[in-house]
Formats: sequence, C-alpha cells, structure tokens
Amino acid sequence: MTLDHLVYAVPDLRAGVAAFAARTGVEPVAGGSHPGGTANHLVGLGPGSYLEIIGPDPDQPGARPRAFGLETLREPRLVAWAIRPGDLDETVRQAREHGYDPGDVHPLSRRTPDGLLLEWRLTRRDDPAAVRPVPFLIDWGDTPHPSDSGLPQLTLESLTASHPDPGALRRDLSAVGARLDVTEDRDPALRAVLATPNGPLTLT
Repeated sequence: MTLDHLVYAVPDLRAGVAAFAARTGVEPVAGGSHPGGTANHLVGLGPGSYLEIIGPDPDQPGARPRAFGLETLREPRLVAWAIRPGDLDETVRQAREHGYDPGDVHPLSRRTPDGLLLEWRLTRRDDPAAVRPVPFLIDWGDTPHPSDSGLPQLTLESLTASHPDPGALRRDLSAVGARLDVTEDRDPALRAVLATPNGPLTLT
C-alpha cells in the first residue's frame, strides 16, 4: 500500500494554515473547495504523498461541515490518513472478507484555484469517531495526483497510532493492507512527526 495523504483538521482554515506556516516555515498551498462546505491547503510529503489541512470553507460563511468532525472541532487534530491501493474495489472486498468494512466507495471532486477539476473515489464509513486510525482508501483514477502540482515539501519522519485495543487495531489495519506501530492508550489517536525548516513538528 502507498501512503496517499494525512488529514489535519482545523476549526478555522485561515488561522490553521497561518499557524502551521509559522510553526514549520513552509507556506501550504491552497487546494480548493469541496462540495459540502470544506476547503483545504496542501503540503507535499515526498513523491505521491501530501498533508491536507482541511477546515470549513471561509468562502462559504456559516458552513458547518460534518466531514472529519469539523462541525464540533475546537482544536486542530490529526484525524485520518489515506492509502492508495492498486485496486480499490478489490481491496474493499478483501477487507470485508477479513472482518473489517472500510465503508462504501463514493465519488468526490473539487476544483483547484486555477480551475482544474479533480475527481476521485474513496471509502467512507458512517463512523462518529473523532480520529480514524484505520486509513480510508482512495483512487485518483485519471486525475493528476495533488502531490504532482509542485507543492512545497516537508518530510514525514514517522506515523504511529495509539488505541485502547492495539491488537484489534492491528487486525483492522492488516485487513486493508496497512501497517502502523501501535501503542495502547485510552483514546484512539494518530501521531505524525514532520521534519521542517524550523525543526521537528509533531501533529496529533
């Protein structure tokens, strides 16, 4: 499996992007707006991977999107990650055979600031959890991958998870073909360490 991207949710997109830039020394690039009231900014994490900073779309006043818990989010949080399988539908089928349901596959799209329409498919679970340590699956099809758009770059040093039942989490990760170092803790969480011009940065 290939890491596609990390999802860092912020309650205020402009403020969240400014804070991230101040902490890292790297200015995220505007990605675009999504149907449903969200927008994002992006930073590359090497070939084929990126970090998505997502929040309510500031150009849609009053938007209260439910995606990634944004409707009730009060502080920035690393909420999810995505992997890119060779065959999305077959990976979903195999995961269900191994006891984990990644959710149904849904088509989504957004338009970049320069007008390019990006279209992709991803799995979506009806899950109220604030943090999703099992990755969702994504397939960009024929759409240019966001990491190929000349993004400013950081380095992902590590990605780990904690969970009240590490064994159960490892089984679910294995079902979708993913692997993480997992430690035991009361609440599920993701932890990414980034190498930045301003030194190491930990996102949780």
